[in-house]
Amino acid sequence: MHHNILDSPIQFLKGVGPKRAELLKKELGIHTYYHLLTHFPFRYVDRSRIYKVAELNTDIPFVQLKGKIVSIDMVGKTRAKRLVVKLQDDTGTLELVWFRGARWFQRTLKKGEEYLVFGKPQAYFGTLSIPHPEIDLLSESDTSIGSPLQAVYPSTEKLSAQGLNSRGIGKLQRELLIVSKGFLPEVLTSNIIQKNGLLPREDAFVHIHLPGNNELLKRASFRLKFEELFFIQLRILEARQTRITAFQGLNFSRVGDHFNTFYKEVLPFELTGAQKRVVKEIRADLGSGNQMNRLLQGDVGSGKTIVAFMIMLIAIDNGYQACIMAPTAILANQHMISISELAAPLGLKVALLTGASKTAERKKLHQQLEDGELDILIGTHAVIEDKVKFKNLGLVVIDEQHRFGVAQRAKLWKKNPVKPPHILVMTATPIPRTLAMTLYGELDVSIIDALPPGRKPVKTVHRFDNSRLKVFAFMKEQIKEGRQVYVVYPLIKESEKLDYKDLMDGYESVVRAFPMPEYQLCIVHGQMKPADKDLEMERFVKGQAQIMVATNVIEVGVNIPNATVMIIESAERFGLSQLHQLRGRVGRGADQSFCILMTGHKLSNDGKLRMETMVRSNDGFEIADVDLKLRGPGDLEGTQQSGILDLKIADLVRDVQVLQVAREQASTILDADPLLKAPENARLAKHLNERYRHVKDWSRIS
Repeated sequence: MHHNILDSPIQFLKGVGPKRAELLKKELGIHTYYHLLTHFPFRYVDRSRIYKVAELNTDIPFVQLKGKIVSIDMVGKTRAKRLVVKLQDDTGTLELVWFRGARWFQRTLKKGEEYLVFGKPQAYFGTLSIPHPEIDLLSESDTSIGSPLQAVYPSTEKLSAQGLNSRGIGKLQRELLIVSKGFLPEVLTSNIIQKNGLLPREDAFVHIHLPGNNELLKRASFRLKFEELFFIQLRILEARQTRITAFQGLNFSRVGDHFNTFYKEVLPFELTGAQKRVVKEIRADLGSGNQMNRLLQGDVGSGKTIVAFMIMLIAIDNGYQACIMAPTAILANQHMISISELAAPLGLKVALLTGASKTAERKKLHQQLEDGELDILIGTHAVIEDKVKFKNLGLVVIDEQHRFGVAQRAKLWKKNPVKPPHILVMTATPIPRTLAMTLYGELDVSIIDALPPGRKPVKTVHRFDNSRLKVFAFMKEQIKEGRQVYVVYPLIKESEKLDYKDLMDGYESVVRAFPMPEYQLCIVHGQMKPADKDLEMERFVKGQAQIMVATNVIEVGVNIPNATVMIIESAERFGLSQLHQLRGRVGRGADQSFCILMTGHKLSNDGKLRMETMVRSNDGFEIADVDLKLRGPGDLEGTQQSGILDLKIADLVRDVQVLQVAREQASTILDADPLLKAPENARLAKHLNERYRHVKDWSRIS
């Protein structure tokens, strides 16, 4: 079998052709037969049951009816024309309504004929009707599909307009299952199949698209999810193994003067137990002789920076340079301030490099780096440029990891030609354990799960728009006590113009309620020039303005201990992790801080759950878990662009059990046969290569 038919371009499948093929590519990313085959249904409808008109109500999601058409009428004026068709069975009549394609249906439907109808009953001004049903002449309706469970496929408006709605896609799948017979070789070993009671691969594909019954559907779904997660885990665990065995890391064998002096004399407070544990974990990595790749997770304000600084000191004690990368200039500046303060008593040289650095400064800086005069470099993407050369870079700390693409991290590797530097990735976005296992499976994870002493958790309340005056009064009290306030408005690409107007209206109303000269306001939003933004930020940082009105682009990590109130407008429009990130902007000083979530009265169930979760919990990991359940993992920052998680059927939230089983299975196999060289594992090795041949070996970088 030299050529696998599943690699054929989709346009050659019967019923597709060039025009539909273009759309399938554009709308769903389907280029080949195999892409279509893995375009899985997202639910199934039981078509074995036929309802009577008298039984219908709006609680039944989808129904199938059989009846005769008794009238066909075009109703309404030009713009709002709709076709109303009455269908009658022996228990009553029901209206079928078309707003789109009305003309076509008017021409093709015949009065007095029997039809099979399928759709969702809705109440329209108190009467039940079915808008845009699927409809077939009873004599032509295909009752021989062979499966009572009919698959429903994701589609789009443009595709539906070309006849590729869920049903059209289903037709193509049936065609495809016929031609692909014999082209779906088994990729798992017979041992794995037996041990986990899995369906054969070809059967699984058949029963996921055309389930023979519920039991077969369950088994097909388990088989395909298992396979998908198993190969992801196999690849991650294999990559991690290769890294640990193949890459000699720099060996930081000593903990020297800088570290000890800092720990004993400079450190302004006692480390928390969690911080001590993490420093210990990292020290073990650094002295192991392997290259470190560690993810440090800790909620906003849990003290990651101090830990990172102490690790940098270990690098310096061993004669190496350290570098810290931040996603934005504001953040890099902030690291510069806090790290210079910690480094000054130790006589270390720290420098900052951002896009704004002047050419003369840069030249000097490049020289100092190459001479080894500089101990610590702090910067943005500018650090990655080829011009930036180190004498001996030993440690790279990456802050807010999900903002950096994998390829950018790759460049850092080349900064030390002898051996790759150790990598510590920090994030304040708590990632639930199951996801971390998959997203960062090749990183070792450390978690700082305790706040430093003296930090009071932020008090969070949910208020409706009508209590705005009370909220303003509360702001005034806080400002009287010398505190500062954030007021944040959502700004989302899709509705930018409207959001921008809301922001401006909001700003006006705050200006009216807090008049000058008694109050000073500043405003920060995306349409401002960077220089103006920095100026406004500066006023707030220095305490010259008491209120900052901003969009959700407030820089991650901006540290203003004196800001104690965070007001989030239209909070229902933010995701949970965004809300939690924003709340983390306050509560950084010794004073009690507050977060007020403002919403309208109409809230969706998800919206209510998000507000309740925020009010109830300050635990970033718990919030991330709820968030994951609400949104599914596809939206998590960084997962889309990482390209690893191109999940077709498995869902990291719902399929945790499958993930565990698949991971254990992958791990057992690699323990026995680390390089997948054993003859019985030949299938696995082959599929792994085919599946990931287009993905470069990123495991060395992440």
